[in-house]
Amino acid sequence: MANTAARLAGKRAIVTGAGSGIGRASAQLFAAEGARVLAADNNAAAVAGTVAAITKAGGIALPAEADAAAEDNVKDLIERALGAWSGLDIFFANAGISGGRVPLFEQPIELWQEVVRVNLIGAVPGD
Repeated sequence: MANTAARLAGKRAIVTGAGSGIGRASAQLFAAEGARVLAADNNAAAVAGTVAAITKAGGIALPAEADAAAEDNVKDLIERALGAWSGLDIFFANAGISGGRVPLFEQPIELWQEVVRVNLIGAVPGD
């Protein structure tokens, strides 16, 4: 017999990279399981689409445009969740980028630095 209880009922979550892919699917799943979701992405239109899909399905979500690798943006996300829901239970640091379709040894150093900034530094919120 399947458990029909929402596993994340009453939880409050932030999902970065929620505008597409794994981040969007995760935000939708968290909401379907009962969590209130602050969906964040650096693409405002994409994250608005995620939030629209969540609310259409009966979930609770707020959109946030943010650069997950910018400490001030991450602090703002946390403050927004705390202000909206008086707490935070889940922070899914999902946002990430790749070098695109440019082979590794052909990537300019600036692209590689951006990949490192987002994928490594961005996954660890500051103090």
